[in-house]
Amino acid sequence: MLEGMASQGDEVSDALEQVRGICLALPEVTERPSHGAPTFFVRDKKTFVMFHDDHHGDGILGLWCAAAPGVQEELVRTEPERFYRPAYVGHRGWIGVRLDVEVDWEEVAAICADAYRCVAPKTLVARLDEG
Repeated sequence: MLEGMASQGDEVSDALEQVRGICLALPEVTERPSHGAPTFFVRDKKTFVMFHDDHHGDGILGLWCAAAPGVQEELVRTEPERFYRPAYVGHRGWIGVRLDVEVDWEEVAAICADAYRCVAPKTLVARLDEG
């Protein structure tokens, strides 16, 4: 039983390290805990991604990401095994991305970049697009 728990912890740690690498590579991004979860901010102010492991016992390892209007509905409708409407921010159109299924990290990077574009100032989005 401890072995399973250790590998589960490794899965969470590995996923967080992947997400951290993706998000902190974006211009002027910082990380700090918010509501008990590793959270990524643009210019230390605007949240664009939150990392959750079993949020309030939901059993999901996932990301909550800002999203453009209509994206959440489309992804949840077409791929409900991978995307969900997250608590608290789902009503604002944010998308939940499951990391406890087979993960395409390039897709996750693109989703995080899109989340960044939703909240970052135009000057930073331009820097992202130039790079």
